[in-house]
Amino acid sequence: MLTYKYRALLAAVACAQTVHAAEPFASDSPWALGDWNGTRSDLAQQGIDFEFAYVGEIGANLGGGYNNDRTVRYSDQYSLGARFDLEKLLGWHDARFQLTVANRNGDNISNDRVGDPRTGTLSSSQEVWGRGSHWRMTQLYYQQALFDRRLDIKVGRFGEGEDFNSFDCSFQNLTFCGSQVGNWGGIWYNWPITQWALRVKYQLTPELFAQIGVYEQNPSNTENANGFKLSGSGTEGAVLPVELLWKPRIDGLPGEYRAGYYYSTSNAKDVLKDSDGQPALISGAAYRSASSKHGIWVGAMQQVTQHGGDASRGLTLFVMGTAHDRKTSKVDHYMSVGAIYKGLFDARPKDDIGLAVSEVHVNPAYRKNAALTNLVNGVDDYDDPNFLPVQETEYNAELNYGIHLADWLTVRPNLQFVRHPGGVRAVDDAWVGGLKVQAIF
Repeated sequence: MLTYKYRALLAAVACAQTVHAAEPFASDSPWALGDWNGTRSDLAQQGIDFEFAYVGEIGANLGGGYNNDRTVRYSDQYSLGARFDLEKLLGWHDARFQLTVANRNGDNISNDRVGDPRTGTLSSSQEVWGRGSHWRMTQLYYQQALFDRRLDIKVGRFGEGEDFNSFDCSFQNLTFCGSQVGNWGGIWYNWPITQWALRVKYQLTPELFAQIGVYEQNPSNTENANGFKLSGSGTEGAVLPVELLWKPRIDGLPGEYRAGYYYSTSNAKDVLKDSDGQPALISGAAYRSASSKHGIWVGAMQQVTQHGGDASRGLTLFVMGTAHDRKTSKVDHYMSVGAIYKGLFDARPKDDIGLAVSEVHVNPAYRKNAALTNLVNGVDDYDDPNFLPVQETEYNAELNYGIHLADWLTVRPNLQFVRHPGGVRAVDDAWVGGLKVQAIF
């Protein structure tokens, strides 16, 4: 019987032979720019693997929303990186180093067309938008595997969502894309934000993993001028996530199940009360401070069918949920469910179709504070510019079709529906037409 390492070596050689002759823009090439006449594969064999990716998203308000004037918004992200296999380069067994920088640009249709600009939406119809239009260092870390790869240690600068509460990004609406704790927790920074961090992961069984992390909680890392900041100035504490990850194969089909908890050591401000337990807006005192902030998450993704005996095609179901500290959080819980079918049509075996719905629920204490703000300011007319809309629950839905034009290019037209944008009942339900383009160069 072939050993695992020998089988992996044969697979790597076969892969290298396949991509070695890849021409620029060939449909079966993993890269739009091809294999650089074999140079790219040669460098990878030596331990240097370059990564160039692009995501572009278009959003158009088709009806409803806060502003009925039709317009189209565009946002994008470029990421440039390199992965260094330190075993090949330096002889360091099972070690690697990752460096990635990313640039975001553009505008978001959700900010002033779908949602009331005084609150915005809770989600985003263009998930790639955000964190400013400039370059950032997104990954700078060393990774070491030990004990026959059962223990994996990662240290450097990276985001929580790379390892904890992780989720694929096959949708354009933010509520179905990536780590959801980062969208609602307020202290958890996803891509492209990084912070100093340590993550330790251990394989308990072939299918079960446990991991724990320590992440610098530093709001200054989100500032536009600090895209390449390395110092720890501005650090307020640490975020400590723990997670169990189960990756079974049920009837031969892959699944991924996650459950986790996070705890912040930094002080957090109460969203409603002062130190005496009274509404701070009424008493005039400062909002009370909590010594920590915490929350939980669960997630499940399971392929449940295969198409004509082909396990690379079939139906996958998923569900995600988060819950957050009600004393200090704007959003107290989030939930989503969805389905993705890959290879529905024999003529397009790599295409996929996705449908998902989500709920984002605003903490009643936060909602009460907004109502008290209007009361204190003597404003009760929604149309008054000084009125602060009271947010409740926002619902999102997306239907999309991923057209796999090449191994390096997927174009994903989508239709989104947003009920109560921003959780504001006074805002009309909105329809958004989208187009997501994902390319690897």
